[in-house]
Amino acid sequence: MNTFIALLIGVVVGALLALAVYIGVRRIILKGRKDEILEKAELEGENIKKEKILQAKEKFLQLKSEHEQYVSEKNAAIRDTENRLKQKENTLNQKNSELDKRLKDADNMKNSLQAQRENAQRKAEEYDRLKAEVNKQIEAVAGMTAQEAKNQLVENMKAEARTEAQAYINDTMDEARLNAAKEAKRIVITTIQRTASETAIENAVTTFPIESDEIKGRIIGREGRNIRALEAATGVEIVVDDTPDAILLSAFDPVRREVARLALHQLVIDGRIHPARIEEVVAKVQKQLEDEILETGKRTCIDLGIHGMNIELVKLIGRMKYRSSYGQNLLQHSREVANICAIMASELGLNVKMAKRAGLLHDIGKVSDLDPELPHALLGMKLAEQYKERPEICNAIGSHHEETEMTSIISPIVLVGDAISGARPGARREVIESYIKRLKGMEDLAASYPGVTKSYAIQAGRELRVIVGAEEVSDEQAVKLSSDIAQKIQNEMTYPGQVKITVIRETRSVAYAK
Repeated sequence: MNTFIALLIGVVVGALLALAVYIGVRRIILKGRKDEILEKAELEGENIKKEKILQAKEKFLQLKSEHEQYVSEKNAAIRDTENRLKQKENTLNQKNSELDKRLKDADNMKNSLQAQRENAQRKAEEYDRLKAEVNKQIEAVAGMTAQEAKNQLVENMKAEARTEAQAYINDTMDEARLNAAKEAKRIVITTIQRTASETAIENAVTTFPIESDEIKGRIIGREGRNIRALEAATGVEIVVDDTPDAILLSAFDPVRREVARLALHQLVIDGRIHPARIEEVVAKVQKQLEDEILETGKRTCIDLGIHGMNIELVKLIGRMKYRSSYGQNLLQHSREVANICAIMASELGLNVKMAKRAGLLHDIGKVSDLDPELPHALLGMKLAEQYKERPEICNAIGSHHEETEMTSIISPIVLVGDAISGARPGARREVIESYIKRLKGMEDLAASYPGVTKSYAIQAGRELRVIVGAEEVSDEQAVKLSSDIAQKIQNEMTYPGQVKITVIRETRSVAYAK
């Protein structure tokens, strides 16, 4: 037991001694490493210190170079500024010298002018004195004062000036009339040449082709009932005669003829022809024609470059396609008048769009069913006012046959454009013998009244101008004469539309300068 304890104690003591030796050896080793690390750190620190010192020196040298360059640039700028200031100073000194010289010259000139003014004043006083003496001598010789002589001279000069002014005015007016006539002819001729168009003539009969007599019989129907139903539905006279492969549709209303033609076309294609079907097809065709009329009006406005027009006026424009005036298609006539008015307005420097609009609308009264007792020009003006057209356009429409006073500058343009379009050779159709006979009858009728010296039928017989002698007919008698002639024409003659009778009575005074 004691041996075990002694052995245990020996082991413990040996372990403690081994531990103490290990600790001592480790301390010696660590102290050596510490000295080595410290020496290495000191060496690295010296290297870093030297490197930082070198970097600092380089940075210093760089900053020093930049500073010297900056200072050099500033010095150069300062030198340039000093040079400019010196130049400005020299320029100012030079200008001051010139200004001083000019001031001296101005003072010298002022003194010279003062002397000249004083000299002129002395001469003027001397002149006034001499003039007064001369006037006194002249008054003594002439026997009148200077004021009286002056007044007489002024009156003589006034009379001479009036004579010369009147002669100048007369020459100017003659020249203006000549130039105005030439310019008007040039504009009208240019307009006619630029708007040359085809002269299409409308008639009152449409020919409807058919393929065989069998179809003609089906159109006629049992005992003519289909024909009667078609005539009742369309208002067109249907002429079925021995003409092969054709049926004639006769009516003075082109719209009715077109409805009848389209309805017959659909009936023949469909094959079912009886009164009920006829009424159905006619109603359908009328609706299609209304749509086509609206489309025609829109296309016409687009072609002419007219915008913002009321839809009702557009419909009236479309209806012109199926109307005629003296055989002239109304839509073609209105388009032509619109182009003529646009060209004339352009030549005269007026509003081209307004003139074109008025020219297109001038005959809308002919296609309206409202108030048929009104002349078409006045009815057209009323429609234009109703659909908010401008007053200038309304007046141009209403006055294009001079049935109302012209208040717009484009009114005479529309009147002339309508006359040009209607007067083209071949544009309108009327039997020439009856036309000439009717116009000659008008003139002879007016010439039969006492006091009438001359009579002229103008505007295709729409106006009769009667010239009477001033000594034989008074103003009151002229008024009564126009009424009597109008009543006699109305009772004894046949004419389209209305005829305007204008009685002209004038007094002329003629003198000759030799």
